[in-house]
Amino acid sequence: MPILNVKVSAAASPELSAAIADGLVGLTAGILKKNPAITAVALEYTAPEHWIVGGRSLADQGKASFWLDIKVVEGTNTKDQKEQYLSEVYGFMRGVLGDLHEESYALVHEVRADAYGFGGLTQEHRYIAGKLRDRAAA
Repeated sequence: MPILNVKVSAAASPELSAAIADGLVGLTAGILKKNPAITAVALEYTAPEHWIVGGRSLADQGKASFWLDIKVVEGTNTKDQKEQYLSEVYGFMRGVLGDLHEESYALVHEVRADAYGFGGLTQEHRYIAGKLRDRAAA
């Protein structure tokens, strides 16, 4: 149930949005073990002329960049999973956007289960309800 907020230095297009969303959902499912059916991706686009790194626009530098902030429940992923995820996200985005500026960022933002949820229910509520269903079924 993570949500991925992604900002890229490119012109918006449905094809690019689909490619980025599909690739990131795949990495999120494969590495972080998150259910793709309840993974959301929100994309924003910023023209390279308006993305400044080191006092110069990405357009002037001939580079691209991205910012990814993914929200996951605290404690559901290991350090090794997060490290692999960040590495593979960077490689994937380089493949999609081209020559990336090193100042491209990704953050796996861990949030408490009692403060995060969807559909009006916290993840903690869903966890406890699942445990109760399992016991009742046993």
